[in-house]
Formats: sequence, C-alpha cells, structure tokens
Amino acid sequence: MSPSSRQSSHRTNQLLSALQPDDFAHLEPHLERTELKKGTVLYETNESMPFVYFPHEAVVSLMTALPDGRSVEMAVLGCEAMVGSASTLVTRQSLGRYVVHITGRASRIDTSVLHRAFEERPTLRDLFLRYEEALLAEALQTMACNIVHGVEARCCRWILTMRDRADQASLPFTHEHLSRMLGVQRSTVSLVTCGLQSTGLIRQDRGAITVTDVSGLEQIACGCYEVARQRSQKLSPARN
Repeated sequence: MSPSSRQSSHRTNQLLSALQPDDFAHLEPHLERTELKKGTVLYETNESMPFVYFPHEAVVSLMTALPDGRSVEMAVLGCEAMVGSASTLVTRQSLGRYVVHITGRASRIDTSVLHRAFEERPTLRDLFLRYEEALLAEALQTMACNIVHGVEARCCRWILTMRDRADQASLPFTHEHLSRMLGVQRSTVSLVTCGLQSTGLIRQDRGAITVTDVSGLEQIACGCYEVARQRSQKLSPARN
C-alpha cells in the first residue's frame, strides 16, 4: 500500500482528518489499521488501555456499570470519535466499558505515543481537548435524558443516533441489546418497538431494526437528539 493510500485510510476518521498536516505526519507512522468485531469488549472499567482507537465504520459504545449489575450507555462513538481519549490524558485506565456494536475498521495507536504527542504538540492537544469537551457534553446530556425522558422518546433518540453513527438505515440490534443500552426491561423495549413498527417508522427483522421514516422518529425522539446532533456538527472537525 502506498503512503498516500495509507494516509487516506487513516483519515476516514474525522479526528485524524482534522489534524494539521504536521501533526498527522507525526502520528501516521505509529497508526495501524485493525478490524473491530461486533460484540468485542475493547476495555472493561478500570482496565489498562494500551491502545487508543479511531473508528472508521465501526461503532463503539461507552457503558457505565450500575451496582445492581445492569449497565447503561453513556456515549456512542463512531468515525467522529476516538476511544480512550480521557484515559490517554490522565490515568491510562478505562473510565467505563467499551463495547463494539457495529463491525468495521479502525485505526489504533499506542497510548504512550499519543500521550507524548499530546504533551509536545499544542495544535493536536487543542483539537483533542475540544473533542473531549464534546464527549463530556454528550455523556451529561445522556445522563439527564435517562432521568427525565420516557422510554419511547429515548428509544427513538438511540435509534436515530446509532443510524447517524453507522451511516446506514439497517441496524443489527435485537430487543435484548436495545434494552441493555437503555437500561430498561426487554418487554418494555418490545412494546415500544412494536408501536413504532405499527406506525411505519421502523421495520423489525430477525436481529435487525431498519429505519423507514427518519422524520417520524425525530418527531417522537426527545429534544436531546437534536441538541446532540447540532453539537456534533459544530464540534466534530470537518474533513480536510
């Protein structure tokens, strides 16, 4: 593979794409492509993180474990993101459970290499801090949403957000999976999704949910979806 094609493949990730040319050139020799498989747990809470990942087509969720054994999703990470940013800057330990939800490629880099670059390169540091601010805002918005809004509105928000991250209408998720993401009973999710299907907003197949009416879902989704979408558009770096 030529140097230009390697660079292009890494820069499918929007954060890597937004780096200044000299900053990217500094990281590029240390980046390697990898395939992330659905269901893979990249890191458990408090686990050491030897690599930071920059997803391309892959979609990863950051989960928080509750004392009763349940877990709730706090952030969805796609091609606009990096997996393990805060840990790179501070403890190098995972702040939560990172789970791959959609199979796809990613670039990864040794955490210590990225940490040194963060300390040595101000423009790179500024970009990653702005991303970290956006990620924190998303997590806080999700936390508030989980407390205040009903399951149907949250379910629509989650489906739309995952559709945006995956850039595809058909999502490989079951009711069981969706119930874990929302922190509710499977039976509750089944009632909600059956209602959405009966009104023509989604289609349910074995192991998949397909969005058939985006605007209809947006009308039911809580306002958190639009707030997060606009924030992502504003703070996610544009591709060079």
